[in-house]
Amino acid sequence: MIDRFRAHATPGPSFVHASVAMQAVFALASRAAAHTAKVLITGESGVGKDVVARYIHAASARAARPFVAVNCAGLSETLLESELFGHVKGSFTGAYRDKPGKLQMAHTGTIFLDEVGEMTPRMQALLLRFLESGELQPVGADVASSVVDARVITATNRDLSALGQAGAFRMDLLYRIRVVQIHVPPLRERPDDVRVLAPHFLKRFASGRTFSEDVLRALETYPWPGNVRELQNIVEQLVSLSSETVIGLDDLPAHLPHLQAASYPVIDRRRHVADRLFQEITTGATSFWNDVYVRFMSRDLTRSDLRALISQGLAASGGNYRQMLDLFHIKPQDYKRLLNFLDRHDCRVEFRSYRPRFDETRRASA
Repeated sequence: MIDRFRAHATPGPSFVHASVAMQAVFALASRAAAHTAKVLITGESGVGKDVVARYIHAASARAARPFVAVNCAGLSETLLESELFGHVKGSFTGAYRDKPGKLQMAHTGTIFLDEVGEMTPRMQALLLRFLESGELQPVGADVASSVVDARVITATNRDLSALGQAGAFRMDLLYRIRVVQIHVPPLRERPDDVRVLAPHFLKRFASGRTFSEDVLRALETYPWPGNVRELQNIVEQLVSLSSETVIGLDDLPAHLPHLQAASYPVIDRRRHVADRLFQEITTGATSFWNDVYVRFMSRDLTRSDLRALISQGLAASGGNYRQMLDLFHIKPQDYKRLLNFLDRHDCRVEFRSYRPRFDETRRASA
């Protein structure tokens, strides 16, 4: 058990991991660091693509030189062009002096272009020209002013091949930046990393505190749609809201019911969530539209959770959706709204199996 969850720390930037999948990621990153080939890092938002990029830089011969990061999704086309290539004085309103761009600042070092898939077609063309020549032409300049030697690492959470086939991303640019491709798997596919990352973040925010085994098990089985970034935020929240030395299940965030019930097997977890919702709605402690509907639309509840709740309602009302309205304290005029909502999200439950078998009763009485 201890060996399975033994944490591995990479040299350079700290990236704690225990899974075989991440060991393979860093093995490939180490090989890429030994050369100057362009690298494309793919993976969902929050998996740690930026940390992998920093690791490649730190493990390379350029480690002592600048590492410059730019988020391509956070700037408009005009600002991104100026940010990357710089501008000359008077090139636009507010350009009171010459300003070097991030590519110039990364000379002899590494430039990391995050969310490269968000670049506009024009910016893609400008980046491609730079990759082919290394020449920088600042905004407002008539000719290229310098030649830059910067290693280019890019990252994206989008499928660039699909974007290319749809005409939204230049295929010739994709071929240029994808000399080496490293895919970082989502956290839900590497639960071993959760087991070591959670205590790592906890130690960072509050040394001397620990998680109970139940909490670690719940964290391992939670799907983590926000990946490592979400895990870090949850740990920080637990530190802020809990005063206990050992953080237990009761300390887990109330707005994440899946996390609270994640230590249950899948079928038991669904039943646990449905039982709690059924009790709260039928007793009037909560409202179907203000609670269940809102949480389902924000993906805090799954289709299985909603179907399980409706099944309980039909079982208690004899398979009658209209009687279930009274049971759930839903207004009669919302009958069609409820059915449309369930149909739209494929959560409508067949009612016949919950109705009394009148035909059998008649035959028995005859």
